Amino acid sequence: MDTLPLVLLVVLLLLGLLAIRMPVAFALALSGAVGLVLLRDFDFTTNMLGSIPFTETSTFSLTIIPMFILMGMFAVKARIAEQVYAVAAHAFRLLPGGLGISTVMACAGFAAVSGSSIGTAATMSKLSVGEMRKHGYPVPLATATVAVAGTLGVLIPPSVILVIYAIMTGESVAAVLAAGIIPGILSALAYATYIPLAMRRHGRRLAAATTMDEALASASGASTRAVGGRTVTQTQAVAVAEPTTRLRDLPVRGVVRVGILFFIVLGGMYSGIFTPTESAAIGALAAGLFLVIEMWRDGWTAMRDAMTSALKETAGTTSMVFSIIVGSAVLSMFFIQAKVPQMLTDGVLELGMDRYLTMGVLLLTLIPLGMALESISILVITVPLLYPVATSLGFDGVWLAILIVKLIEIGMVTPPVGINCFVVSGTSGVKVDQIFRGVLPFVLIDIAMTALFFAVPALSLWLPSLIAV
Repeated sequence: MDTLPLVLLVVLLLLGLLAIRMPVAFALALSGAVGLVLLRDFDFTTNMLGSIPFTETSTFSLTIIPMFILMGMFAVKARIAEQVYAVAAHAFRLLPGGLGISTVMACAGFAAVSGSSIGTAATMSKLSVGEMRKHGYPVPLATATVAVAGTLGVLIPPSVILVIYAIMTGESVAAVLAAGIIPGILSALAYATYIPLAMRRHGRRLAAATTMDEALASASGASTRAVGGRTVTQTQAVAVAEPTTRLRDLPVRGVVRVGILFFIVLGGMYSGIFTPTESAAIGALAAGLFLVIEMWRDGWTAMRDAMTSALKETAGTTSMVFSIIVGSAVLSMFFIQAKVPQMLTDGVLELGMDRYLTMGVLLLTLIPLGMALESISILVITVPLLYPVATSLGFDGVWLAILIVKLIEIGMVTPPVGINCFVVSGTSGVKVDQIFRGVLPFVLIDIAMTALFFAVPALSLWLPSLIAV
């Protein structure tokens, strides 16, 4: 059978298996196995299926993944997200849209220790959506803020997706993680800049309403209350809200703990004191100690249950990630045997287009993939194809990592899948179509930020250039 028709057949088989909701790992492995049988023979395929699970998961560098996941789970159980959110809400309370800004900043802070977009969105949704709605935020804006800010978990280190990318491509884990810091901060600032503008526009719509009833209905149930001796709607109160907590009563320990974990992981890694794997393990140990300290007063039973739950969730998530890695390795073996990366590279070079235009077109294909697949699946399917093309065109592999992750972020909030939107919907009780409606402006912001990182590689490469990797 000719190679090109066979590749198309395998891709269609993969899409069909995903369409009938077969688990991603099994869909990847089965489509790759069918391709290998048709391309080579049954004996070769069975040999590969017997050796790939061991060879792909016996790499020492993969131990960093469960350590980062465990650190994030311990951080969740230690209530670090709640503490960071409380401090951020107090810090930004006087700004227009301050509660939304605090949500973005809390998501960025929690992402710095959790490394999980879904975990960040689920945790922050429970904490912030109800508060924002109570203060008159439009439902689409409140929920979309959490869904989009949650995607910072795959960009701000420690990011499991960036680690998987580094392992798949052979790039330095430390360099790839460092590359995500500036883009992550700039993305968070872009989201935080949009929220006050959206709230001002919402306030103008309220002011234009002809009756108080219309204004209240437009604010999705906002009520009036006294602030500073005058009566205002809760939407207006967002800009002038009085502090409800004294500074000395704030759980500043959560911010301190985030800083400690961030310093242990990144500081230890980039100073050369620890390897990336050692940094992840020590970070997980520190997060475990924070959990013990936080729950000491709740008693031994509560502490034991929290730690047991964290370990079980870590095991489940790690198993899911490793199974996808094994499945993707089978499909990648088929691609390699069929010489798909070489064919793609040769085909792109023969087009004779400008290399930036070529790379841009290839990267844009990640957006429709993100509408149908979850993030790790996109990564493991596309990186073996895109990375050889990018390096042959002279692009930096670390720069490519940030662009791929940014585009994956867009897919995580884009219909029809938009997994972060469904997570927020499930935890907040808001219909997912309202969340998708609020997400659109943020998606446009993300596209603009991706274009900026594409046009100015130094934003991604400056920090990695300063460290010894």
